[in-house]
Amino acid sequence: MEKIYLDHNATTPVDPKVVEAMLPFLSAQFGNASSVHHFGREAKVALENARESIAAFINCDPAELYFTSGGTESDNIAVLGTASYLKKKRNHLIVGAAEHHAVLEPAEHLHEKEGFGLDLLPVDSEGFSSPKRLKTLLTDNTALVSVMHGNNENGTIQDIKALADAAHEKGALFHTDAVQSVGKVKVDARALDVDLMSVTGHKIYGAKGCGALYIKSGIKISPLFYGGSHEKKRRPGTENVAGAVGLAKAFEIAEKRREEDYARISDLADYFIDSVLKNIPDTHFNGSRTNRIPQTMNVSFKGIEGESIVLSLDLKGIAVSSGSACTSGAVEPSHVLVAMGIPKIVAQGAVRFSMGRSTTKVQLDYVLAELPAIIERLRSMSPVYNS
Repeated sequence: MEKIYLDHNATTPVDPKVVEAMLPFLSAQFGNASSVHHFGREAKVALENARESIAAFINCDPAELYFTSGGTESDNIAVLGTASYLKKKRNHLIVGAAEHHAVLEPAEHLHEKEGFGLDLLPVDSEGFSSPKRLKTLLTDNTALVSVMHGNNENGTIQDIKALADAAHEKGALFHTDAVQSVGKVKVDARALDVDLMSVTGHKIYGAKGCGALYIKSGIKISPLFYGGSHEKKRRPGTENVAGAVGLAKAFEIAEKRREEDYARISDLADYFIDSVLKNIPDTHFNGSRTNRIPQTMNVSFKGIEGESIVLSLDLKGIAVSSGSACTSGAVEPSHVLVAMGIPKIVAQGAVRFSMGRSTTKVQLDYVLAELPAIIERLRSMSPVYNS
């Protein structure tokens, strides 16, 4: 039985060309980029070349790019570091109601432990946040607004430029988590006019454990920890040179393939979503059908638990998710879907199918053939379906 992987939003396989680029820095070229001898200088050159390459892809200056361990750390540095630096001047935060927990939890910590005011920016039924609504929440005390570019659960792409403009009118900084969108759609830090932006590699066929944070020139933040001058003291610790080189290669490949992948996967997504909605009753697509990351397809099956569907599909060799991987197994429905106003009985039956470069129509047809019987069986045992 072929194993079908439809959970690319959780992570992607590492591209062989990325592995090839990384290997020298896991063996012969093992130097510490902070060392002054030949081995260190060799590593430093590779690190800075990677920084320049990634900066070119997201349209920023290399000096504005800081390597991290991934999206979660980048988000935490952005939220906690900015708040810590500005707390004596401004102590109010606004974050999107559908944000990743890597943004929500730091914001909640600042609210509960540090006395920051916190407002959640609502989303509509398709997952969009309104710049007009944001303006009603902004105050002269707002330090930071953080809204995700492309949502990890429903794929909705926000109008980040308009939201950032609203924040800047009140003197607030703006951060966006672009972890799920970068490499899949065009992401331009300058055009979006954000002050901080998080990216990572393992969503675009890079290795786990390496990401980056864009910090616009002139923006001040406090570091989260101390112990060295690495990354201009904003992220101390020996740099992951191999990871950075791999991240640059992953960006390079993604940019070359982006338009081709977008067109192909968009067609597959439309085919899959239309087929599910047509052939399985009481289903609901969660998100926008137009302004979205096409790789992400979130569908609710009324009256059953998403986890049950995930496990049933797994027995058929199909890997999917019931929400974001970081909250998999939670009893409560996804906070993203709740924020969109989706009823609990519908939200609890949500499944995220996320495609990648290896996804084919043949694979989707297999899923479409197996899925109706699984849904019918689970609904026959459900105490709430049709109740």
